[in-house]
Amino acid sequence: MKLLSVNTGPAKSSDHTDSDGGLTGVDKRPVTGPVRVFAPGPKGVGGSGVEGDSVCDLRFHGGDARAVYAYAREDLDSWERELGRPLAEGSFAENLTTSGIDVSGALIGERWRIGSDVVLEVTGGRVPCRTFQGHIGERGWVRRFTRAGAPGALLRVIEPGEFTAGDPIEIVHRPGHDITVALLFRAVTVERELLPRTMVAAEWMEPGLLAVAREYTDRYGPSAPGSH
Repeated sequence: MKLLSVNTGPAKSSDHTDSDGGLTGVDKRPVTGPVRVFAPGPKGVGGSGVEGDSVCDLRFHGGDARAVYAYAREDLDSWERELGRPLAEGSFAENLTTSGIDVSGALIGERWRIGSDVVLEVTGGRVPCRTFQGHIGERGWVRRFTRAGAPGALLRVIEPGEFTAGDPIEIVHRPGHDITVALLFRAVTVERELLPRTMVAAEWMEPGLLAVAREYTDRYGPSAPGSH
């Protein structure tokens, strides 16, 4: 398991975003050399946790629980075959392109050590948006990406430091539940009846996803139809 590339993007203007000033950092490209990673601050204030990376719409992106976004090269390869075109590292606006690790199959709260310094914790999956669809340039992209169920992982920084392309990735902790990134993503997007089940991972969950799960569970109870 290793880190194939670290990807960052400057703020650029776009017709596909509702952020202030019409700017987005969705166009991320691989960078060379060591890159610093850190806890950027709370949602709405802090942006990306990767040095040199831009997060422009702080309402929905960035902050401590969304400091870093990872996507598997294996999943990019699958999309290459479906779309019939090459997808370079960073194409899905991921900060980290990985190899050999099941990113969407990771448990909420799972921790990864990358290189010698950095420890990251999985908090959820990326919910696709209009900006992402515009960047990819495929009709119905939000629906297609959602249906595929491989959203990649949002991560918080537990131990800051530096990492670089080629660093090994080691899973150093797995919590004692079965809620994966993919399962939480399905629950939030297309199978709301699964949301009560995901509450066992509440303490590690990204706050926006947790709010969705908590609201549904409070309304329908832990024994909502289909939740077991």
